[in-house]
Amino acid sequence: MQGHGNVHAASALCPFLEITTLMIRTKNPLIPYLFVAPLVVLLLFIFGYPLVQIFGFSFRRIRGIDGPWVGLENYQLILNQPLFRESVQHNLQLLIAVPIIIILSIVVAVILYDRVPGWRIYRTIVFIPYILAVPIVAVVLKKFFQFDGPFNESLRVLGLDLFALDWLGSPNFALWTIMSVVIWREVGFGIVLMLARLLSLDEEMLEAAQLDGATWWQRLWYIILPQMAGVIEFYFVVSFITMIAAVFSYIFMISKGGPGTSTMVLEMYIFNFLTRSSLPGVASAVSVMLFLVTMVLILLLFWLRRGEHEQELA
Repeated sequence: MQGHGNVHAASALCPFLEITTLMIRTKNPLIPYLFVAPLVVLLLFIFGYPLVQIFGFSFRRIRGIDGPWVGLENYQLILNQPLFRESVQHNLQLLIAVPIIIILSIVVAVILYDRVPGWRIYRTIVFIPYILAVPIVAVVLKKFFQFDGPFNESLRVLGLDLFALDWLGSPNFALWTIMSVVIWREVGFGIVLMLARLLSLDEEMLEAAQLDGATWWQRLWYIILPQMAGVIEFYFVVSFITMIAAVFSYIFMISKGGPGTSTMVLEMYIFNFLTRSSLPGVASAVSVMLFLVTMVLILLLFWLRRGEHEQELA
């Protein structure tokens, strides 16, 4: 009976297999798009309508679920608000973390690539912060950096009471402290990414350079780093997007934009408008601006990846 069932199942699949084989044999450039079309339709259904609605809201003065058309008034209101400009400034300050993350990722990845004793264990350890959920990382490090937390207690034990500051309670240090939290988590992904590229390098080329008398620094500068250029560009754009449009969880869990407005970023600014005011049109306008900036960065990312792919094919 089981054999008959298999025969019937195979018979049922035959038309589908024949159609698939025929589509592949035709070599029609539209065929790949037909395979991804259902997923694209689903994504448009889930995200497309809300996105269009947000664009529409940004040009209206919403009261409840609808409101009159006001054109660019919401955008003008935003640009004239000091808090919006301050939020943009804080996001720009966070961009300082991007080169720090990349440099740390490259340095640690190169060290691990040199097969230091226990490098496989270290590779796992450095990736652990990244696999932890952002709220977990944020809550733990919030406790760590509190005035009476482990970090300041360690400084006091070492006799460095002068440096035991209110890292999260001071407007002068709060944003920089949160930046260090973001760096600590995000650098794990960068290390694994860089190390994966290093492990794919041609070791014979490196050995040949060493036999020709090239020093470690010369091999790093003239061979290793140029080979990693594509990955570095990719991770640079990804980190840039993170600092512009993906730090809300850190800010919300650690400071909620405080003390005062010293850690207010664009995502937190949008959240506050939606929850504390009756101006969803203004929040939508900020969301549209942030979306457009993010899309430009994503398109840049695709362009870089395409250039890297064409270079590999060449």
